[in-house]
Amino acid sequence: MTTTARLLHVDSFAPAPFTGNPAAVLVLDHEPSDDFAARAGAELNQPATALVWPAGEPGRFGLRWFTAATELVLCGHGTLAAARVLLDSGAAVGGTVRFDTRSGTLEAQAVGEWVQLRLPSLPPEPLVDAATAEAAPGQAGPGEAVLGEAVRQLLPVPVTALLRSELDVLAVLGSAADVRAARPDLAALRRLPVRGLVITAAGPGGAGGNGAGPGGTDGNGAGPDVADPTGSDVGQADFVSRFFAPGTGIDEDAVTGSAHCALAPYWIGQLGRQPLLARQLSARGGLLRVALDGDRVLLAGPALVLSEGRWQGPPG
Repeated sequence: MTTTARLLHVDSFAPAPFTGNPAAVLVLDHEPSDDFAARAGAELNQPATALVWPAGEPGRFGLRWFTAATELVLCGHGTLAAARVLLDSGAAVGGTVRFDTRSGTLEAQAVGEWVQLRLPSLPPEPLVDAATAEAAPGQAGPGEAVLGEAVRQLLPVPVTALLRSELDVLAVLGSAADVRAARPDLAALRRLPVRGLVITAAGPGGAGGNGAGPGGTDGNGAGPDVADPTGSDVGQADFVSRFFAPGTGIDEDAVTGSAHCALAPYWIGQLGRQPLLARQLSARGGLLRVALDGDRVLLAGPALVLSEGRWQGPPG
């Protein structure tokens, strides 16, 4: 007996082919077993394999994400890839696809040529370490101070702020050039009790804006909808980032949607406006637009389906 399913290769947050973050999308007709899902992720060996299946009502699907080494708790680029596939196949109801995941219910809709996700907002909190403890006495336990100091030691450039979200540690650097040039100690990072390390800095648009007005609008009264790329200078990112997660089997991720669940509230708070344009400065590079809507992050970007075939493997 074999499992036959659609298998697609998608570049997420990709302004052009061979950019963004690649994902495999495996469209099944039932929920897979844990063993099958993990083995499929290892076999396909992508930064994320998204396994998706119908979840009992039109427009609703189950979704899990796997690297070659582990299951992910939250994966933005895998969700974007799965949403692109399902939206293109006409699976949306009322313009929306809903996913039941281990991080709760996530939503996706097409806006123009982009896909917009509604993901949980994970605002980071300051991570007090030895370098900042004198300014904030009593706010950090010994474990947090040790972690903060260890993160500073990972990076060969000055860190202007340290923060921690539910998933990752964030290090704010002085410039986009510092982010691009950074070479963190991945062996040391692998030993830390965090999923990964985000390094970030303001981008060229962070000082002058990209047309986004104050008060949560885009300057035209459009509110927090972030998925319309028209009229934007994509070279003028409001902030930039890179993401490293060697413990998940990915030394540096190409574009990390889940990291922007923390980056979005941080930079919107710092810059005092939304939506914001973001670029991830990996070798492949990626483009995202972010905004806040209550306790959700609106995360949008382009997604390109590059190939489609059939999976014919062991039963799931």
